[in-house]
Amino acid sequence: MARRLDPFLEELRQTLLRMGSLAEAILAKSLRAVWERDPRLAAEVRQDDLAIDRIDVAIDQDATGALALQTPVASDLRLVLAIRTMATDLERVGDLARNIAGSAIRLAERPVVAIPPSLEELADQATRALGDALDSFSKSDAVRARAILAADDDIDALEDQLIRDAIAEASGHPEITPQQVDYILIAKSLERVGDHATNIAEEVIFLTEARILRHEAKLGGGQARG
Repeated sequence: MARRLDPFLEELRQTLLRMGSLAEAILAKSLRAVWERDPRLAAEVRQDDLAIDRIDVAIDQDATGALALQTPVASDLRLVLAIRTMATDLERVGDLARNIAGSAIRLAERPVVAIPPSLEELADQATRALGDALDSFSKSDAVRARAILAADDDIDALEDQLIRDAIAEASGHPEITPQQVDYILIAKSLERVGDHATNIAEEVIFLTEARILRHEAKLGGGQARG
């Protein structure tokens, strides 16, 4: 039975990687719309996100069908479950890109306010984390996946710094408060991208080590079986 499932699993895996490439592209486009103050580019993001949503639905249907109609062994079952979970994370990255694109449109309509360097650094780290997470899945690389978990604290720290700086700027210059609010919203979206990258990395560890890391510290470090 496991042999019969193999071609389907590889197709499902490739579909997720294609979805990941689209998620990376839509995130990059939304950020470029911010940096270049390009509302036309930002408007494209909404249409791009529909492609991600369609793949998410297809993966959900295929994964559900595999579980209902096949009898996968433990490792194959983990792969189906992990791909379904990762697809949800990637779909949400698409939603976050749409949020960033919304901020890009508003920022383009208002007077120019310098983009905080911490926001650019946050964007670099969040997009790198997403790319690394997808690469760790592609290569079944648990070592790289663990490095992503370690880097998440840096993303959180950058978000905190930007929020503090934006509030201080808005307090001193109330006329630029709307722009600073959008910078905060973008930072929060990027921090969530980092969280979704972390989730994907945790699924890679689940696949390679059969170990569930989500909530591990809170629950006492239990491990999955199988």
